[in-house]
Amino acid sequence: MVFPQTRMRRLRATAGLRGLVRETELRAGQLVLPMFVSEAAAGAAAGSGREAIVTMPGVERLSLAAAVEEARETAGLGIAAVMLFGVPEAKDEEGSGAWDEEGIVQLAVRAIKQAVPELLVITDVCLCEYTAHGHCGVLREDASIDNDATLDSLARTAVSHARAGADVVAPSDMMDGRVGAIREALDGEGFAETPILAYSAKFASAFYGPFREAAGSTPAFGDRRAYQMDPANGEEAVREALLDVGEGADMVMVKPALAYGEVIRAVKTATRLPVAAYNVSGEYAMVKAAAEAGYIDERSAVLEILTSLRRAGADTIVTYHAKDAARWLAEQR
Repeated sequence: MVFPQTRMRRLRATAGLRGLVRETELRAGQLVLPMFVSEAAAGAAAGSGREAIVTMPGVERLSLAAAVEEARETAGLGIAAVMLFGVPEAKDEEGSGAWDEEGIVQLAVRAIKQAVPELLVITDVCLCEYTAHGHCGVLREDASIDNDATLDSLARTAVSHARAGADVVAPSDMMDGRVGAIREALDGEGFAETPILAYSAKFASAFYGPFREAAGSTPAFGDRRAYQMDPANGEEAVREALLDVGEGADMVMVKPALAYGEVIRAVKTATRLPVAAYNVSGEYAMVKAAAEAGYIDERSAVLEILTSLRRAGADTIVTYHAKDAARWLAEQR
């Protein structure tokens, strides 16, 4: 049999050759670690300030002191940033705790930036963790979301985060026009240099369950399909991202990640902005469960997943695997 001169396997023969021609790089500095900061965690068992999240092995709700400790460890691993989600003890119909200057996220931002100033702090801007009904906006009498009334609350929340010292604010609510409202509010309050990372293509996904348990943000009624995106719509995701770019977004996000590689690529191509992918709680939990059962090798699976998201076009990956991935990447050097 006569072989062609081109043999693709030549450059796969050794680790050195494979590394020489590798197309996609994965670094700890491209990762963001989500953190749940909880008012109730201060009373956790044995005074640890940490509450285990059953559906997300290895992830915990953190008191302020524990959050600072976690931030120090994260920075030491070379991870770029943390993303903060607040878990307040008290909620109301408006979600007013979201913009409380002494709220749990605002306090955590100050504490982390004072202790670890070099670590970027990104804050999730949404109302769902703070509303008694668990939805991401202000409700009308018929229990539907009042989009435009919600914008003011989101803008107030973003400004309060910036005032506390947040490096980046990240609206995740999926209200129309919220990026423009937040940009105007930030600029008007002297925070023109604060970037906005917009959750531009946030789908109404089945993969958010563990997060909602962790943050206590499950809707008390109905669902979020009236404002989060239909998973069937890829072209609409690009339109959403372009609208956010037009309103002043500095970065855009696709959420979830694993089933949306082509959306990540399309958004990157259309916007030419830095694109983040959120490797969400359900995706994390599936890998953990499969690894615990012995069905997959966790390290190999995680690094393959994260590399695939970079290959799809993600510049930044928000992932609960961030600390483990950073350690594994360091071992490969």
